[in-house]
Amino acid sequence: MDLNATLTWTQKMQFVAQAEHAPALVIDSPEGGTGPSPMQLVLIGVAGCTAMDVVSILKKKRAPVTGVTVNISGQRAKDHPKRFTHLDVEFVVHGQDVKPQAVERAIELSAAKYCGAIASINATIAHAFRIEA
Repeated sequence: MDLNATLTWTQKMQFVAQAEHAPALVIDSPEGGTGPSPMQLVLIGVAGCTAMDVVSILKKKRAPVTGVTVNISGQRAKDHPKRFTHLDVEFVVHGQDVKPQAVERAIELSAAKYCGAIASINATIAHAFRIEA
């Protein structure tokens, strides 16, 4: 499956991005601050990809999940291309009687099999989770 996007330069380091039929968004440098930077979007993409997998898997297991938050941080190389070398991904899963084993397995399946964004990253990734009722 091919995906398509277009970026249009607007000013300084600001671009408007349009991914097929999705709403447009502004991308900017950290100095400009009018939108996320490209590297922040990489983090958001990884978090979004794995979150969708985990929610989908937990729903299929009929886990009583009422909410999921993903906190992600990345360490970058000091030299160019300053790629991510390590990501820390924490899942905060909300719900009564959610089984830790189900959450752990859903995260494992996402990381090892389903998440294309994770598979596209050349970095070590540490996963953690906690369940909050």
